[in-house]
Amino acid sequence: MNQNVPQPADLVHAMPDPALVVDAQGVVAFANELAVELLDTEPARRHLSASLRVPAVLEAVTAAISGEGPGSVDYEIRVPVPRSFRAHVSCLGPGKGALIVLRDLTREQQIERMRADFVANASHELRTPLAALSGFLETIQGAAKSDPKAQEKFLGLMKSQAERMRRLIDDLLSLSRIEMNEHVRPSGEVDLNQVSAHVRDVLSGMAKDFDCELTLESDGPLTIAGSRDELVQVIQNLAENALKYGSSGKRVEMVVHKNGEWAEVSVRDHGPGISEQHIPRLTERFYRVNVQDSRSRGGTGLGLAIVKHIVNRHRGRLVITSELGKGSTFMMKLPLKG
Repeated sequence: MNQNVPQPADLVHAMPDPALVVDAQGVVAFANELAVELLDTEPARRHLSASLRVPAVLEAVTAAISGEGPGSVDYEIRVPVPRSFRAHVSCLGPGKGALIVLRDLTREQQIERMRADFVANASHELRTPLAALSGFLETIQGAAKSDPKAQEKFLGLMKSQAERMRRLIDDLLSLSRIEMNEHVRPSGEVDLNQVSAHVRDVLSGMAKDFDCELTLESDGPLTIAGSRDELVQVIQNLAENALKYGSSGKRVEMVVHKNGEWAEVSVRDHGPGISEQHIPRLTERFYRVNVQDSRSRGGTGLGLAIVKHIVNRHRGRLVITSELGKGSTFMMKLPLKG
């Protein structure tokens, strides 16, 4: 055999998508690294059904091996995060098995969905500040036309509404970027203790303004696979919320510690707490316990939605507990780097 001619295994490993070759009995002959990573197991020398449990795809493979021609099957997986795929199945010849190529459709489907969501959410949420700006302009041009003091007041109000729109657009764009990449797990190394200490230092001035003590307790360095910038965003968002809505308790506690195979970062306040019926909905877009109070404090209603999607991207969990009159705890649980 000419050693300069690429072998089937070489071609499969060179493919840009997850790919597998099965023999005429449906046993995987070889799979590229992308397929091993996607299936989270080494499928070679085992029947395809042991690693790819999608009946429609298995039926398409059987049909291709039987000579019925190539086929495509769309399917979804739900864990650890929802993803969509299209399996292309082609026969390699009589008695030679089949080639399965798995194309990830998640990103392009999310782009379409987020484009529609962005337009709907932005148009709905921007309507109120735009109406306020329009009203203030009419007042300046009319009743306050010759009143410099009133004009100064309304210009200040207009500035605050413009700032509100800027925060809203920034959060919408941030949420869209995170959702687009939610199915891709970060690969960097992050020390959660160092990140939490950074957040404490950044928010020390805010804590002082609220006359609230912000503390950090840690077991020491805890390294996980993750994105430092995104985890700073999560912890800072949780700590800012605790200061804004729970500073009446005069103390906000950040705790970083190891619990088995998990790293846990919790932010606890001793404020008024949250009613039980609100807790399951806190991470929904634009859900607010008190709309007026949230807006008056500069909230966009997107912070905890952003937190949820970042935690999902890191294959973690967000646990929220609260008791009226005693405060709330927001805990992020992330798998430790193996």
